[in-house]
Amino acid sequence: MTLDQILPSDRILFDVEGGSKKRVLEFFSGFISQNIPSLDSQEVFSRLISRERLGSTGVGNGVAIPHARNSHCRQPLAGFMRLQQAVDFDAIDGEPVDLLFVLLVPEAAEDTHLSLLAQIAEVMNAAETRQALRNAQDEHELHDILMQAISQLSTRV
Repeated sequence: MTLDQILPSDRILFDVEGGSKKRVLEFFSGFISQNIPSLDSQEVFSRLISRERLGSTGVGNGVAIPHARNSHCRQPLAGFMRLQQAVDFDAIDGEPVDLLFVLLVPEAAEDTHLSLLAQIAEVMNAAETRQALRNAQDEHELHDILMQAISQLSTRV
């Protein structure tokens, strides 16, 4: 499974108000439960916050990859958010986060979970991709940049 299969354009969010890590995760939880009725926003939020308590998913360079398993998630799904203003995410480099790639996977999808996390990390590790995402003018441009980066990733594998 590849990222382009689980990241439709309607899950790309442009200039989301941040405020705090908690608010951003609450916002995403509400957003995803509206789009996928089988997912409960409180459960999604609880799972994402529980994962954050194990250690921040802020991977550095203004990027976070919040992720969690969910028993009501039938297949892996992803969302991407660019925040209006960066928020403290307790990232490993201490820098605030403005780019978030969120991943939810079924409980039993361990190998898929790890594979998708690795793909996200590789895509977001490219400085050119991060800069292009920060310069994007709307969600369509964000989607195009991400799809191009994911496509380039799949040609290297």
